[in-house]
Amino acid sequence: MEALRIITEEHQDLWRIAVTLDLVAGEMEAGEPVDPAFFHSVFDYIEHFMDACHHAKEDEYLFPALRQRSPEAAAVLDRLQIEHRNGPEILRSLRRQLAAPASAPGEFAGNLRIFAESLKSHIRTEEKDAMPLAREVLLPEDWGGIDRAFLDNADPVFGEQARVEYRQLFHRIASLAPESVGLGAHSGGDLEPAAHAVAGDIMLRVSGLESCYGRIKALKGIDLEVREGELVALVGANGAGKTTFLRALSGVQPISAGRVFFNGDDITNSRADQRVRRGICQSPEGRQVFGPLSIEDNLRLGAFTQPKAQVEGDLDKVFAMFPILKEKRHLPAGTLSGGQQQMLAIGRALMGRPKMLLLDEPSMGLAPLLVEEVFNVVKSLKAQGMTILLVEQNAFAALAIADRGYVLETGAVTLTDTGQALIANEQVRAAYLGM
Repeated sequence: MEALRIITEEHQDLWRIAVTLDLVAGEMEAGEPVDPAFFHSVFDYIEHFMDACHHAKEDEYLFPALRQRSPEAAAVLDRLQIEHRNGPEILRSLRRQLAAPASAPGEFAGNLRIFAESLKSHIRTEEKDAMPLAREVLLPEDWGGIDRAFLDNADPVFGEQARVEYRQLFHRIASLAPESVGLGAHSGGDLEPAAHAVAGDIMLRVSGLESCYGRIKALKGIDLEVREGELVALVGANGAGKTTFLRALSGVQPISAGRVFFNGDDITNSRADQRVRRGICQSPEGRQVFGPLSIEDNLRLGAFTQPKAQVEGDLDKVFAMFPILKEKRHLPAGTLSGGQQQMLAIGRALMGRPKMLLLDEPSMGLAPLLVEEVFNVVKSLKAQGMTILLVEQNAFAALAIADRGYVLETGAVTLTDTGQALIANEQVRAAYLGM
């Protein structure tokens, strides 16, 4: 039943869109301005993804088989398919209202709420009525044909390239959403867990690492390993020493004791720029972009250790990952929203072609919708085989995607295990997950 899995995943994104529209409508009713580009990105997503692809898949493959196998299906499917047919006209009406100069914000906000509720109602009907019926009445031979169609990577509508385009559209919505808008219905903790631990060679080995601020010992003998291809999460409360540890790895925080080995070489006494050249690149806490410089110049600074011949190609890759940065490439980085600056900070680190990427609190200060996008980026980088050390106060979100995790308390590692084992650990759940 791969088709139902795919439909459910698509429903999750559509539900997020609906919840976000409802929250944005509330902002408009409170008098807050919202960039029209945000609404255009939402409407583009629904037009290209929901109306042209999601509904088309159901209408062409799933619903006909359901009608054939069950007389009861018509009562549910008739309503759903009427909503499928009416969807494009409702969307056109919202676009017209958005474009009308005399359009009242309150009226538009009210219509957004109605539209958002209709999306949620449609998804509920499919999840609670249509899909359970499909599981009950469809036969293995039915599922064979349906699943093949849904999994056809070469199909111009349902294939891999189409899914990439829809992901980019969703990413654009998150980039343009008001900073204060949260998702409500989906948090980082619901991200898919890592399937298994990676068993590559040890890339980073830290032994007995200590670091001080004057007389205060911030790190107290840290032992830690990161294997090639792993995503390792370092979690803990504010003040536990997480950022100090990453700064020590990057070479910008003095080490008072211990050793750091990277790809078998002792880099304990290496300068920060030498570590970057070895492939240790960091996206720092608080973004720390160069506000007066353009977005493109910020990215080029990340490639200062790399051969000039490869910079243009690497820029294109970063722009493909973060389309909003390409769109605004000539604007000062200081004009970006917090979420967009986080994308820029990650993109700048990627321009150094990291062998190991250090991410320091990438979700800090972001609304839940943008947190979701940041963790999707991290998951995508992990899927590409990048080695990542992720420092996060959002322990649930970090451990949910981590192969392994370390818990840091007052400068010392108190627990280490797989990400899923730490999530299940009662001590961790009580201290960091609020459970």
